Amino acid sequence: MKKQIFTFIASFLFIGHATAQENRLFPTQPNTSEIYHNLEKLGFLGTALYIAAHPDDENTRLISWLANDKMARTGYLSLTRGDGGQNLIGPELREQLGMIRTQELLEARHRDGGEQFFTRANDFGYSKHPDETLEIWNQQEVLEDMVQIIRRFKPDVIINRFNHRTPGTTHGHHTTSAMLSMTAYKSAALKTAYASQLNRLDTWQPQRIFFNTSWWFYGSEEAFENADKTNLLEIDAGTYYPWNGLSNSEIAALSRSEHKSQGFGNSGSRGSQIEYLEYLDGSFPTDKSDLFSGINTTWTRVSGGSKIQTQLNKILSSYDFKNPEASLPALAALHQSISTLKDKHWKNIKLKELENIILQITGVYLAASTNKQFITDGAKTPIDIEVTNRSSQSIDVSLIANSMIKLERSDLTTTPNSSAIIKGTLSIPQYFQATSPYYLNEPASLGMYTVKAMNERGLPELESPFAVKAVVTIQNIKIYRELKIQFKSTDPVRGEIHEPLNVVPAVSVSVQNPVYIFNENPQMIQVSMTANTNLKAGTIELCGPNDWTIEPSTIKFDALSTGTVRTYNFQVVPPKNASRGMVSGLVKIGANSYSQEVISIDYDHIPDQQLVRNNKAQVVKPNLKNKATTVAYINGAGDDVATAIEAIGSKVFRFEPSEVPSDLLKYDAVVVGIRAFNVAPVEMAALQERLDTYVKNGGTLMMQYNTSRRIDPDALGPLSITLSRKRVTDEDAAVTLLEPDHAILNKPNKITSTDFENWVQERGLYFPEKWDPAFTPILGMNDSGEEMTNGSLIVARYGNGHIIYTGLSLFRELPAGVSGAYKLLANMISIGVDDQPVKNKSNEKF
Repeated sequence: MKKQIFTFIASFLFIGHATAQENRLFPTQPNTSEIYHNLEKLGFLGTALYIAAHPDDENTRLISWLANDKMARTGYLSLTRGDGGQNLIGPELREQLGMIRTQELLEARHRDGGEQFFTRANDFGYSKHPDETLEIWNQQEVLEDMVQIIRRFKPDVIINRFNHRTPGTTHGHHTTSAMLSMTAYKSAALKTAYASQLNRLDTWQPQRIFFNTSWWFYGSEEAFENADKTNLLEIDAGTYYPWNGLSNSEIAALSRSEHKSQGFGNSGSRGSQIEYLEYLDGSFPTDKSDLFSGINTTWTRVSGGSKIQTQLNKILSSYDFKNPEASLPALAALHQSISTLKDKHWKNIKLKELENIILQITGVYLAASTNKQFITDGAKTPIDIEVTNRSSQSIDVSLIANSMIKLERSDLTTTPNSSAIIKGTLSIPQYFQATSPYYLNEPASLGMYTVKAMNERGLPELESPFAVKAVVTIQNIKIYRELKIQFKSTDPVRGEIHEPLNVVPAVSVSVQNPVYIFNENPQMIQVSMTANTNLKAGTIELCGPNDWTIEPSTIKFDALSTGTVRTYNFQVVPPKNASRGMVSGLVKIGANSYSQEVISIDYDHIPDQQLVRNNKAQVVKPNLKNKATTVAYINGAGDDVATAIEAIGSKVFRFEPSEVPSDLLKYDAVVVGIRAFNVAPVEMAALQERLDTYVKNGGTLMMQYNTSRRIDPDALGPLSITLSRKRVTDEDAAVTLLEPDHAILNKPNKITSTDFENWVQERGLYFPEKWDPAFTPILGMNDSGEEMTNGSLIVARYGNGHIIYTGLSLFRELPAGVSGAYKLLANMISIGVDDQPVKNKSNEKF
């Protein structure tokens, strides 16, 4: 697995266009047509901000059109980082999933040309109504962040993804994002609103606000066709861009496809694509085909800007696609003109754009790298600064060191098409904080992250603290940049790779599993430590609750060299009564103690990420029995349920859907992972006959939740099941035992209402609404004010075996150590173990 977050695309002095295939860390040089397109962007002084609730809510086609067709500064404000969703590419959930989705959004913006923002709101899971959402989010804090982003970004136009007038018709977060946007749109202009921000920012009033509607919001295409469109703008977002050979919709598909943890891979389309914007407030556009019409987006919007447009027009008309360097003198003169403007906002934005273009034209490449990906506080590492001038003229480069960075030399004049490597050393100060997402550094509430520094709020990530400052002088223009020091390596398959440089603790300590389930017998718990630097001798121990016995109390270890991993076993004896607590590893070396673990996240489509936190694991004695000796687990979209089954004593054999063996009768149960029928429909369909035979001959088939999208009722196993979008989002919602005498609630463990206490985030999702008469509904539950739904757990006798379908969120409850969820799981996989073959009793209660 990879590791970390703190990286910015400014690590290099040029950035390839958004459609480049590499991720943001890999340097790419735009071609001459792309440079010309960037020059055109200099002439548009307009800004748009798109607002929604989650990663994937954004309309990438409209964002790409705004950034590439209108050439506007375009941002996407996602109120959350998507922490409460599901993960289709791995087991990471909650804050680790939020880390992945943050990076996927940044990759998406790299593709479509937008910028990315967030509030402190925590995606706590599905919400049915804004009232419920705002009971958990701190409304004033979310609004404060939104107002700050508006005042900082200064959008002329705001576009809401969702309708603020229809609470209760979609995800509560969705409607809330639009409701809060309407408030923030007006509050940003008020001196009385969040006045503490005005020490750093000015008030700002966007000129208009829209709702990005479609026929879907009207219920049907026919209803939309007949609707009054007086206040609707029609935007053709299907533009073809000759400068990069892609249609706008193709760029949008590339952007959308970066949401890989949600399975949103998308095929590009070509031709006309209409987007609809409903006018909500502000000045009405003078041209309904242009959302910026009536807003001055030319250089005349700033004092002294008229001559700048004239200069730019001459540069564009004389641009030589074979020799773009010929534009440098004119660009230098343009730079001088922009530098004299009094409008700091647009001056700073356009100077940055212009300086990037000058560097792109000259092909200047500056990069800072090290051969280490991890470094501890107090340590040193050699660094290389590559300085390459691919232009036809000499260019001066000055490098500026600081207290952490020492360089062999600082000034050099580069000759045409020359390259040099400057050696240096990076020294990390003592007690330097380990690399971890800034918004996870403080304890969070269910609904909000804690970010104390106001200037950090709204940012997707912080810039790396390890940077070499560079000053590039071209045509007497001094261009200032920061070169983020990155780990550079060559992979035999992927080739050149750039990843973030991470600070890690001297010792990383971790407990092997997140949850341990106990019966009466003791278990061995493994604690691992990794030496991230040379270590002296010390001790390691496992700390736990007072009513649990842990032996030995400490284990001594000798001095360890960097990179050494040691694993130590501790015997843990549970108390006599049911109990639940936390254990954690602790290393002591002299007067220093270490208890942090390093969690690494590694996917090829995003930069490595790293989370550093105090290590911990749950020990739970739920007093359960499990009769399933062997279980076959068919992998789905990614979950830790198989690990939980192992924790209660079963031997688990994991299979991809395409690799399931023909002989399944040797397994007491076959468990299908979450969303397996969604992510592998062809492979699961091919298993139908095999699973049918297995159950008829006495096996137990347990299927976990799938989404209702494009799922045929006959696809989910041998008996018909029709899924809905019904869910129970209140984790404390009352649960009714519809069939209290059914075996699944009694054997081998008695399930009562207390087993549904301490659940997390939700009860379940995508419950069936119709099923074959052979099924017996077991549980009833509902959110406040709604009718009871009975589809969260259904069981049927089929032949000599059993079929179980459950929408209960076991994939969340089991990693959280919920005792009742483990007891219920044990009953599900044990239900057929003691049964004698009984034929033709398809609806029998047990």
